[in-house]
Amino acid sequence: MLDLKLIRENPDLIRQKLKARNMSTGTVDSIVQFDVKRREFIGEVEKLKSLRNSVSQEIAKMKKEGSNADEKIADMKKVSDDIKALDDKLAEAENEIDVILRDIPNLADDSVPSGKTSDDNVQFRIWGEKASGDFKYLDHVELGKKLDILDFGVGAKISGSGFPFYKGKGAMLERALINFMLDTHKGNGYTEVFMPFLVNRASMEAAEKVPKFEEDMYRTDPDDLFAIPTAEVPIVNIHRDEIMDAGSFPVKYCGYTACFRREAGSYGKDTKGFLRVHQFNKVELINFCLPEESYVQMEVMLNHACGILEALNIHYRVVNVCTGDMGFAASKQYDIEVWSPAENKWLEASSVSNCTDFQSRRAMIRFKRDKKTEYVHILNGSGLATSRLYVSLIESNQTPEGKIIIPKVLQKYTGFEIIG
Repeated sequence: MLDLKLIRENPDLIRQKLKARNMSTGTVDSIVQFDVKRREFIGEVEKLKSLRNSVSQEIAKMKKEGSNADEKIADMKKVSDDIKALDDKLAEAENEIDVILRDIPNLADDSVPSGKTSDDNVQFRIWGEKASGDFKYLDHVELGKKLDILDFGVGAKISGSGFPFYKGKGAMLERALINFMLDTHKGNGYTEVFMPFLVNRASMEAAEKVPKFEEDMYRTDPDDLFAIPTAEVPIVNIHRDEIMDAGSFPVKYCGYTACFRREAGSYGKDTKGFLRVHQFNKVELINFCLPEESYVQMEVMLNHACGILEALNIHYRVVNVCTGDMGFAASKQYDIEVWSPAENKWLEASSVSNCTDFQSRRAMIRFKRDKKTEYVHILNGSGLATSRLYVSLIESNQTPEGKIIIPKVLQKYTGFEIIG
């Protein structure tokens, strides 16, 4: 969430930043109005409490002297009732502010390109070359069926559409990708963690996933637990309500999880095979760092994610995501897209985001410096999600006969060099 003081002192800047993100600016006016009431209530409560304290001392003195203090005691009963009424109004105003704050996204950094949709994203890096065989490339669904390594029909029978099912060497390839990515990121200085796939509401709120995006989440009753949409959620919550050691930064974690998303807003989008699924595998990268280092650390994290694709010899590009297309918690976001020769288009395989102190304010993750408590900056990145990477990998490495050549870096994990 944003800093209330920042909104109070810079309302015009916040309005400008929200317009850039295609958001209504009315929320700023509402917060300012409730904040004025809030501070008025605080002032009135403090005056009454000060009065109560001073009169309580008088009452104690009168009782000690044997004087009748009934009138003053009655007056203080009314003051106490007034304080309670004002405290209730204060709590109501603070709750209204909190509700509105939950609907306001992070502010875009000045280096983020202005735009409304993904069409306005700016490509700034491209690596490798498109697969250029002189034959018709089978798409990943066709390859999966031909080689008996993927069966989306079985996944649909077991769970429903959007739940993939891997078989034989297809399952081994998926596991190999995950292990290769984890080993690589451990070598880049990340501490590997393995965490729960179900988290409580407090964890989802700390990561700014609910209530804003609750309709996209899988939730269990009566426990009020959520299937994680990304490992970002449990990893961010490792240090929830903590004051971290400033000398330990950057603190970096990597972890594999299955990820679950209802994709409630995906109607009309391409849902073939892996292109849009409700369950997928991902290796997540999280970095807790000092505020002044977060944008440098973002570039480092981007290079770590891209390094996976270069090791696999996957053709990819990086785009600087525009203000209107950026994630809710991000101040800046890079999307990494891989090339699908069969679909003849780019597929998003990773996002790397600097969330600055947006999540740490809600999660109360802080550190001390010069006797002052500050909020940690948090970055997250897919390192990477396997589903669309899997699409690009098997399509780009297919032979004219419809076999798949396994990249050399994966062969020690798969134990085989070819599928077919």
